Amino acid sequence: MRILVFANTPAHVHLYRHAVDRLEAAGHDVLVLTREYACTTDLLEFFGLPYRRYGTHETRAPSKPKLARELAEQFGRIVWESRRFDPDVVFGRGPYAALAGTVTRSPTVLILDDEPGDFNHTVSQPFADCIISPDVTRRDLGDDHYTFEGFKECAYLHPDVFEADRAIHEYLAIDPDEPYVLVRFNAMDALHDAGLEGFSRAQRRDLLEHLSEHATVFVSDESGMMDFSDLPARKYDLHPALIHDAMAGADLLVADTGTMVNEAGLLGTPALRFQGTDDHEYGEFAELERAGLAEQFDDYAAVRDRAVELVTTDAAAGERWQQRRAEYVGDLVNLTDLIVAVAEARGEVEVLESDVREVLQARAPVQ
Repeated sequence: MRILVFANTPAHVHLYRHAVDRLEAAGHDVLVLTREYACTTDLLEFFGLPYRRYGTHETRAPSKPKLARELAEQFGRIVWESRRFDPDVVFGRGPYAALAGTVTRSPTVLILDDEPGDFNHTVSQPFADCIISPDVTRRDLGDDHYTFEGFKECAYLHPDVFEADRAIHEYLAIDPDEPYVLVRFNAMDALHDAGLEGFSRAQRRDLLEHLSEHATVFVSDESGMMDFSDLPARKYDLHPALIHDAMAGADLLVADTGTMVNEAGLLGTPALRFQGTDDHEYGEFAELERAGLAEQFDDYAAVRDRAVELVTTDAAAGERWQQRRAEYVGDLVNLTDLIVAVAEARGEVEVLESDVREVLQARAPVQ
């Protein structure tokens, strides 16, 4: 079989990387189509995945005319690369995968989460043969929409596929027992981030100053534009492929972006999300809050004070989070297993083995 996979962001690389390895090992021909965005191609290189670029996207939001030109060029390249590869099935999300599946007349499988806005879903839904999302997704995408018990991050953070590198303190050049906090700042450049605001510049400084009084602070800045010369924090500068090991070893993660909060929670690391002006209700965050693996705040002072509390007076926080992870995450679906099975079935759910079909449930709208 020939399997085409779209990886438009670093998170997409992690979503599919174990499945690509397994499909190739089974003798299938796999190609990842990607764009030069943040560390996406760095991750593809690190994990040795077969890929071709279809374009570039900057971490700063482009003007509307520039975005229109960018999309036109990328769509043209996608058409050419897709026809050249001639896949039996396409995996991805949004208009990119929909276009590839349409021009090659290949079954298209979309793996989605609970992102705000309707653009990606509206554009791609009519072209999808199979849509898969976590069962906490707060939307119904039609008769071909199936859900599973878990999160998209279960493709690479499920206990069956992830084991943390315990040498992470050494890589970070800190003592083995030295507490550290990982802070993630969003670039706010994605379509679903349009018009939203996270931590302000003043809030970023204030947060780092408070946390640095109690722990070493590493900052992962998605924009890459932060000046650390007068900040009481260190730039996270390990290879981006080690970010989950860094999260697993951290005493706390604080972020104004969603994916890394999900990831930290599933790793059993205390995880706090600052919503800023984002009032969208995410099913994933609500479920992690219910499981006691993440906390959300719409007030800056509240998230700052809770962060300080977790690294000062709440010494048992890490142990509680790890216990909750042990009780919760192991029972979730290993999404890599599911991706491999659906790929080998060319997106046809009805031909899956019975044990796999039991994992996928036809979508019932969340009330």
